[in-house]
Amino acid sequence: MSDRAAAAELRDVHGPSALGGGRRRFFDLLWLMSVTEFKRTYFGTVLGYIWSLIRPLMLFGVLLFVFTQVFKVGSALPDYPVLLLLGIVLYTLFQEATTNAVTSVAAQEGVVRKTQFPRLVIPLTTVLTSSFNLCLNLLVVFVFILAWGVDPTWTWLLFPLAVATLLVLTCTVSMMLSVLYVRFRDVAIIWVVLAQVLFYATPVLYPIEFLHDPTIEQILMVNPLAVIFETVRVWILAEAQAPTAAEAAGGALNLLPAAAIYLGVCVFGVWIFNREAPRVAEDL
Repeated sequence: MSDRAAAAELRDVHGPSALGGGRRRFFDLLWLMSVTEFKRTYFGTVLGYIWSLIRPLMLFGVLLFVFTQVFKVGSALPDYPVLLLLGIVLYTLFQEATTNAVTSVAAQEGVVRKTQFPRLVIPLTTVLTSSFNLCLNLLVVFVFILAWGVDPTWTWLLFPLAVATLLVLTCTVSMMLSVLYVRFRDVAIIWVVLAQVLFYATPVLYPIEFLHDPTIEQILMVNPLAVIFETVRVWILAEAQAPTAAEAAGGALNLLPAAAIYLGVCVFGVWIFNREAPRVAEDL
């Protein structure tokens, strides 16, 4: 065979794709790794899985004291403790999953380099593991909500839709951060700061109507997380004084920037992960 013919038969060789190995293998690995990671986190600890409940409850207790007794922000809102606890639990899912996802692919360097491994399993494992914690925490949250005297309404049935919206955003942000960190190690530091900024820019610690400035409220509602959290508040607490996301934004049309950012982040997260997944092993 001539050199020209041999050259003509050469083909580019790509690494495993995001879903390399088939969908069934992908979901089997995702479940196995998530369960293993969830068990490993609390293995050998005295309290075990109870730690997943204690952490948000301790933060809740500190913040409740500060914002009701020191700053007097929540003392004027009867259901403020419920709003605060629910917001902390939901934001913990987003922050914990995305922060752990940043270094997840790099931490699995040995697996990524040596095996035909579906890359997408790695960042999604962090999201699914955090979702296990969320399920345990929500049991406590809803017991607390009922004990506080909040009456269930039909809008509670919409709550899974809000959680699903939050999970989609969490997954795509995790995908984006995990592959960007492989190339740019500054991502870990930058995301710690951004996650903290997002926490304060989302109505978790404060009811959004307490800002008393329509302009600031509209600016905050550009944040997709703010829209999700305010919607959850309306659906779960059904407070007469609680504005809907559209009302806080100054009209339904003003929610378009938040929707555009949400869709943009999701599309970019999927695109960048699919583009970088086959070459991750080369960059590690």
